[in-house]
Amino acid sequence: MKRILSLTVAASIIFSPAAFAAVSDEDFAALREQLAAVSARLEELAAENAELRAAQDQADTAISEVKTTVAEMPAPATSQSWADRIKLDGDFRYRYENIDKDGSDSRSRQRIRARTNVKAQVADNTEVGFGLATGGDDPVSTNQTLGGGGSSKSVVLNLAYINWEAAEGLHVMAGKFKNPLKRPGSQALTWDGDWTPEGLALKYRRDWFFVNVLGTYLEGDSRKRNDNFSWGGQFGGTTTVGDVKLTGGIGFYSIPTKGQATTYGDPSDPGDFFGNTAVEADGAACGTTEGESCVYLYDYDLTQVFAEASFDIGEWPALVFFDYISNSDPSDNDTGWMLGTKVGQAKDRGEMQFTYYYADKEADSMLGLLTDSDFGGGGSDSKGHWLQFNYGINKSLAIGAQYFINEVDVVSGSKTDYNRLMIDMQWKWK
Repeated sequence: MKRILSLTVAASIIFSPAAFAAVSDEDFAALREQLAAVSARLEELAAENAELRAAQDQADTAISEVKTTVAEMPAPATSQSWADRIKLDGDFRYRYENIDKDGSDSRSRQRIRARTNVKAQVADNTEVGFGLATGGDDPVSTNQTLGGGGSSKSVVLNLAYINWEAAEGLHVMAGKFKNPLKRPGSQALTWDGDWTPEGLALKYRRDWFFVNVLGTYLEGDSRKRNDNFSWGGQFGGTTTVGDVKLTGGIGFYSIPTKGQATTYGDPSDPGDFFGNTAVEADGAACGTTEGESCVYLYDYDLTQVFAEASFDIGEWPALVFFDYISNSDPSDNDTGWMLGTKVGQAKDRGEMQFTYYYADKEADSMLGLLTDSDFGGGGSDSKGHWLQFNYGINKSLAIGAQYFINEVDVVSGSKTDYNRLMIDMQWKWK
């Protein structure tokens, strides 16, 4: 177009009468040469412009392709700081307690419990944690009784573990960790809720079924005569029938104690076998000879059957639970069982929860050292009722009361009434 315009202008000049009159032949020839040069340059510029347009089109296409590729790329993973990977939680409880046991003076005391746990996500599939708690070396209690003129109280290592998620739903733990075994109704027929086993554990849950395996050192020092590695596991499943969720399972545990001294307490004190049958070296009942050490009479090869049913009563969640345990080594006093219910919850302001169960713990049905430290004063060889009421003040704070109506020392022939009242204020944080 530019070329045509230039030629038209030039022709109008060249062929106009005025031009002929004013321009000599020499000037006319020179003008024609200049016009040819301009025309050639215009053609060069047109070619260059076409090349530039082609290059621009290629650049636009490349930019568009890059933008599309970038948009389709996954966003880079954002690195977390150590502060983001560390989680803290804990609780504090203040308790008033009154114990009334026939044949003994009534006892009242104030107790506290404080626990703090730290969890660090050191890798996408690995957690390391530790926890501190009040109390002493009691394996089933972190309570601390107040007194002693306001003396300082002990703080102990309660947790120290690694939790590795080896595959989807499969967790492997090592160290000192929370009990991986299921406790029906979160209650303690066999294992106290404060017990933190030491050793190795495996937890696997997939779809409707679960498997829990525990290997624990009751005494891990081979230089001690009563070193003890115990193991056990559970297999169970969950299903729904109508509006009822059903959970059930079986368990087996091997705790070799026959002929060994207690792993906690004084081996010459029958009370430190926590309801289990113990004898002296000559077969006499433990405590017959002053200062003589005693040993367990039986192993604890335990078989467990447990079940839960959860459903709603109006707007109230409800749970019915059952637990049964049997020891295959002794010929009598070898079974224990628990049946109870839980209605409501106390997780927020104004919410309430009621819990009740009846338990019968025959003397050698379970290892007394590890069972509930409050029911019957701890250990086996006890039976009776337990009632609890909790009321939520807010999401973190609750108050409650527990009452035990028990019989203790059932097998020993000195069956005694044991009543215990506990009033709690508990604060949880995380």
